[in-house]
Amino acid sequence: MHIGVPKEIKVHEYRVGLTPLSVAELVARGHRVTVETGAGSGIDFTDADYVAAGADIAADPQTVFAAAEMIVKVKEPQLHECAWLRPGQTLFTYLHLAADKPQAEALMASGATCIAYETVTDARGGLPLLRPMSEVAGRMSVQVGAHYLEKEQGGRGILLGGVPGVAPGKVAILGGGVSGVNAAEMAVGLRADVTVYDISTARLAEIDEMFQGRVKTVFSSRAAIASALESAHVVIGAVLIPGAAAPKLVTRDMLKLMKRGSVLVDIAIDQGGCFETSHATTHADPVYVVDGIIHYCVANMPGAVARTSTFALNNATLPFVLKLAGGVDAAMAADPHLARGLNVARGAIRHAAVAEALGLPFVAG
Repeated sequence: MHIGVPKEIKVHEYRVGLTPLSVAELVARGHRVTVETGAGSGIDFTDADYVAAGADIAADPQTVFAAAEMIVKVKEPQLHECAWLRPGQTLFTYLHLAADKPQAEALMASGATCIAYETVTDARGGLPLLRPMSEVAGRMSVQVGAHYLEKEQGGRGILLGGVPGVAPGKVAILGGGVSGVNAAEMAVGLRADVTVYDISTARLAEIDEMFQGRVKTVFSSRAAIASALESAHVVIGAVLIPGAAAPKLVTRDMLKLMKRGSVLVDIAIDQGGCFETSHATTHADPVYVVDGIIHYCVANMPGAVARTSTFALNNATLPFVLKLAGGVDAAMAADPHLARGLNVARGAIRHAAVAEALGLPFVAG
């Protein structure tokens, strides 16, 4: 199969769909790979590195899209990139369509087969291609929360870990999944006062055992979240419903409960965000303030640590890329977990949760 890797074009997005090591694995199996010039330059992968791995270099993205049978990216295609897709072509990337109807409609119009990293599953019900970026975003969320708590950033002037004689800052984490647990690990490491909220008592029991009492756990309810907002200095939104829009757990009115200069970090912003006042931001302009509360809602958080993120993502995606390169239909027929990644094909939405979130018809298969 001929595989194409265009350069990512979102603001301050330096990740790349395939590393030179991944390209070498594909070429060794008889596949052809075309990489857009400069695709990996943001993380010090040169065109020469890709050529050494066996790739061809294309001068522009149009050439990549026109030549390749499968496009491997990191972030969702922008609308003009969707227009370059065609029937019979496969797109493999993060899509997050539940919060992006224009992109969904553009992908439907393209006729391409679009497989989303974030809805591929595994035998344990996990999301193996979302997991590495959830780990990164979870760990980053505490870093950015601590940073924006600093007074010169407009924050309350709180050191999360406190010092002897002064209580540590309080971190409330909404959601006990992969992102939430990684956020808790970092917050505990900074000696913050950490509480995780989740609707699964079984998950809360796992987290309690995992952290051996260093993290408090609370069943998530509207009242519990309201109570958390009154005392928390950093609130991290880490809820996820695969393929669906994130639930709005904190309303605009609830911001009045928070202390001025506190920080909301919305990891769920790719799926529409879990705070009513959230809207997507970029690394170039990452925060805004509503009612005295700092909001960090960057839609590609892992892009800030692009080299770490690219290697982590490729570790997870390469086995699936290899399967798809052997034949897309056969790969999905043989692997029902990969098949759950199918979001759009032959002009229709093929994932039930995505269709429901967008208010569009769902077509099985």
